[in-house]
Amino acid sequence: MLPARLRPHVFTFYNFARAADDIADDPELSAQQKIYRLDRYERILLGDDERGAGDCVPALKMRNSLAATGGVPRHCLDLLRAFRQDAAKDRYRDWADLIGYCRLSAAPVGRYMIDLHGGSHAGYGASDALCMALQILNHVQDAGDDYDLLGRVYLPADWMEKAGVNDDVLAGDACTPALRRVLDWTLSGVDGLLADSLSMTVALKSSRLALESAIIIAIARRLRKKLAAADPLAAHVTLDKWQLAASAAHGVAAGLAARF
Repeated sequence: MLPARLRPHVFTFYNFARAADDIADDPELSAQQKIYRLDRYERILLGDDERGAGDCVPALKMRNSLAATGGVPRHCLDLLRAFRQDAAKDRYRDWADLIGYCRLSAAPVGRYMIDLHGGSHAGYGASDALCMALQILNHVQDAGDDYDLLGRVYLPADWMEKAGVNDDVLAGDACTPALRRVLDWTLSGVDGLLADSLSMTVALKSSRLALESAIIIAIARRLRKKLAAADPLAAHVTLDKWQLAASAAHGVAAGLAARF
C-alpha cells in the first residue's frame, strides 16, 4: 500500500528498530552491556560517535535515511529509551505504567510513519492508540514466552494481584481461570485504544497510509477477538491467511467509506 519511493526508508526504520530490540532481548548480554550498546546506537544516530559504525550499522543507515527524508531522530530515540527500559525493568505496576512503556516502545513507529507520509490533520493521538493496542495484543499473545524466555511480565501487576495470581502462572501450559480474567481485563483496555484509533483513517494526509491503517485496525480487531476465545499459553494465537485476507478486505472497505 505504501509509495515505492518511501519503502526503502520504512525498511531502514524497521531494521533499526529490530536490531535495537534484539540487543534488549539478547539473553547473553547483561543489562549493563545492553544499555552500553543502545547508548552507542544513540550516539551514532545523532552523529556523536566518531569511531565508525562497527556493529551499529543499522543506526548509521537510519541516520542517513533521516537526513535524506528530512526526518527528526525523536522517534528513534524514544524507541531506544524503551529498549533501555526493557534491559532494566521487567514488571509494570498498573495499566498506566504499561501504557507509559508502550508510548515509547510502540507509538514512535506510527509517529515515524505519519511524518514520513506527510503528517496528519489531527496529530498523533489516534496513531498512538493503534500502535499501543498492537503492542499490548502482542504482550497477550506472547505472555508465556516473555516470562519463560525473558523473565518479563507485561501484564499490570495490580490486576494480577486482584485476580490472585503470581507470575509463575505464566509458566504453565494453559491459562488458569484467574489468569484468564487478567487477560480479559487487558483486552478490554485494548478495546478502548482501538476505539480511539478509528479517526486516523480520516485524519491522515496520505490516502495510502490511511488505507493501510484501516487494514491494520481490522486485523487488530480480529486478533483481539481470537485472543479472547483462545488460550495463548496453550498455543500461539495468530490469524491464518484467510482471516488476514478477510480483515484486509474489511479494512479497505472501511477505509474507503471513511475517506470518500
